[in-house]
Amino acid sequence: MGSDEAEGNTCDAHRILGLPDVEKRLCHLCMIEIIVGTNRPESCSSKVADKTLGAYKSIGAEARLLSLAELPTSIFAPTAYETKPDAFTPFAERVVASSGLVVVTPEYNGSFPGILKYFIDMLPFPESFEHRPVCFIGIAAGQWGAMRSVEQLQQIFGYRNAHIFPERVFIPGVYKYMHKQGGFVDDKLESRIKHQADGFTKFIDALQV
Repeated sequence: MGSDEAEGNTCDAHRILGLPDVEKRLCHLCMIEIIVGTNRPESCSSKVADKTLGAYKSIGAEARLLSLAELPTSIFAPTAYETKPDAFTPFAERVVASSGLVVVTPEYNGSFPGILKYFIDMLPFPESFEHRPVCFIGIAAGQWGAMRSVEQLQQIFGYRNAHIFPERVFIPGVYKYMHKQGGFVDDKLESRIKHQADGFTKFIDALQV
């Protein structure tokens, strides 16, 4: 294998962060970004994302939350399509430098939230998603657990050449399965998220071999 080919197998996070060669085989040490796919205050998505963060930390993975509720208001100016405001740069950099993305999305009107699509549109092309590992958690008040939202997102991320982890988690009837404080009523849901987290970290590592 030539040096150019070897370099092509390293993730964007390694190149951006300048990790030494010995760490290039340990991509799980890089940051997994858990995207809260709505800017709705005190959303169920944010509570599920917080539990998801706990699942990743419990298996020793580096992860953190990226909340769309924290996006700067300047990104919503019409001029942002042409020139991204400086306040948006940290959000874009976190995505580009991530070792993988976990997208937690609710279902709004049979789809995912508009703020999530707008966030996707504002990110750098193509490096934000090109060959980046991505997995999905869908939540909804209805019986299908945001299956439509997740499948629509899979189409977008597939178009962008992301590596999509096939094991999705759907949480239907979310108001019945979560305490107001954010914990799950059913421990099986927490186990499913932890199982996905374990599989996704292994998926990330396997892609870097």
